[in-house]
Amino acid sequence: MKEGVISLDDHGLILEVLTAAEAKSKGIQDLKFYEGILVPGFVNTHCHLELSHLKGKIAKHTGLPGFVEQVIRQRQASDEEVIDAMEIADRDMYAQGIVAVGDISNKLISKEVKEISGIYYHTFIEAMGFNPEKAVDIMEAAKVMKKTYQPLNASIVPHAPYSVSDNLFAEIRKEAEENQDLISIHNQETLEENEFFEHKSGSFLKLYEFLGLNIDFFKATGKTSLQSYLPKLSPALKTLLVHNTMSNRADLDFAKANHPALYWCLCPNANLYIEDKLPELPLFLEAGLKITLGTDSLASNDQLSIVEEMKTLQQHFQIPLSTLLSWATINGAEFLGVEDRFGSLAIGKSPGINLLEFVDKDGEMWITGKIKRLA
Repeated sequence: MKEGVISLDDHGLILEVLTAAEAKSKGIQDLKFYEGILVPGFVNTHCHLELSHLKGKIAKHTGLPGFVEQVIRQRQASDEEVIDAMEIADRDMYAQGIVAVGDISNKLISKEVKEISGIYYHTFIEAMGFNPEKAVDIMEAAKVMKKTYQPLNASIVPHAPYSVSDNLFAEIRKEAEENQDLISIHNQETLEENEFFEHKSGSFLKLYEFLGLNIDFFKATGKTSLQSYLPKLSPALKTLLVHNTMSNRADLDFAKANHPALYWCLCPNANLYIEDKLPELPLFLEAGLKITLGTDSLASNDQLSIVEEMKTLQQHFQIPLSTLLSWATINGAEFLGVEDRFGSLAIGKSPGINLLEFVDKDGEMWITGKIKRLA
């Protein structure tokens, strides 16, 4: 809306959204003019706030198994160091115009940061364990953590297909269906993930060896990772597939046919950081998938900025800015179930207001990367 006018109260609640002509007809005098685009606050559907203290500590382009090993080796730090890093990351996300975050947690340590944050958080408590005999114990520990996170919103989710046994998938599904929870899972982040499920070969075997896990019980499915695990998740629940770097056309077709409530989260800067590869985005567009954006963690990204994620996608795929903005705002808000408050500039919402700078190239708007939070 060219020269559109947004009227807010002192708490950021939108009172009116007017065209320039409507504002003029009402005789509104107290206007502030901005050069750029006014957009709602951004929604980061995938973050690991707990890993903020690992910024700059893990080398780029290690591949996922190598990256996971390095996170395990370097994750230990004092609570003070971890909390300080999370507080800085939280403030930076707020300054970058992010209003809502889907955050992965393996511990309780992020709760106190989230409780005082200006950002809305939904915490995804990861249940992780490839040994089927330990599934019940793992799930009980996750339930205790979920209860302790109250009154903050949280749900128990599988970490990734290669780190969750069939028994644990069943426990997670039962809990999720009973509570109508949101689900999130790391999906096809590397070729080795598909290789492991199809043939039980590749570098994931070395990762299990490093972890001291005996996986004699596991049998190759002969199918890709997604086609192997997706039927274990409830098709009735909103589910976020994260990364999707190696998802192919057959995977997308299978997913659409078997799960009607899927959202697909792209974290392009993390994909480049770890694997130096991006998803085949034209396939996602052709399939008409519901796409959201995430930043992943500071262990795998130089910053937690949805604007920078949009900028990377625009540079590599020439995606129209209007499309990117829907991925960065309303789609993420719908997945998190907070679209009544966030995601669009509409009367009655408090979505946050950002000023986004752009340059005009042959009639197309290209993001510069500069962002200012106004409300």
